[in-house]
Amino acid sequence: MIGIIGAMDVEVMHLKNRLTGSETRTVSGIEFFSGTLCGKKVVVAKCGVGKVFAAICAEIMILEFGVKCIINTGVAGTLTGMLSVGDTAISTAVVQHDMDTSAVGDPEGMVSGIDKIYFNADPALVLKAEQAVKLAGLNYVCGVIASGDRFIGDSESKKRIVAKFNAVACEMEGGAIGHTAYINDVPFVVIRAISDSADGSAEVDYPAFIARAAANSALITEKLVSLI
Repeated sequence: MIGIIGAMDVEVMHLKNRLTGSETRTVSGIEFFSGTLCGKKVVVAKCGVGKVFAAICAEIMILEFGVKCIINTGVAGTLTGMLSVGDTAISTAVVQHDMDTSAVGDPEGMVSGIDKIYFNADPALVLKAEQAVKLAGLNYVCGVIASGDRFIGDSESKKRIVAKFNAVACEMEGGAIGHTAYINDVPFVVIRAISDSADGSAEVDYPAFIARAAANSALITEKLVSLI
């Protein structure tokens, strides 16, 4: 079974509507929709916004549904001039940009205990995600996707994340999903369509473009499922 996680209704509704033989189960307040998509058994869930909800959802998918891999779909802010609204960021790795124990000598972003900054996406899933984006006819960039419990909407924060982590996009869940997948030895990839510029103009861009971006991400995710 393939796990698909989005943070908001708009990020998963297209995929839920495409399921056949759908069954619903609620665990820890999260609705999980299991069924068939592109001939593959999948489970789709809206986890909620932020890293805690994302980690809870990923752990439930792994322990309760036995998923063999996780796809995180949705929208993100761009951190690079190579990505514009509607384009796609594919994770080669994820990082939690707000993880910071540097006051005790650790590098920023390092998760204490396992001493990792970056959680690498599965290379085979990344390649398949690239194929899926090409099939969809969309522009994309592969790179680090940075997550944190804060909507990035100012230029200074954007510059800091790029300087520290060389990230191409920022959002609020992928880093936690990658972290959870890593400790459970489950392959993952994050696919994010760009919905805003992450530089202070989000209040203009975000409402106008989130539906378009989410639809693109769902389209790519569906094509990726067909390739797995």
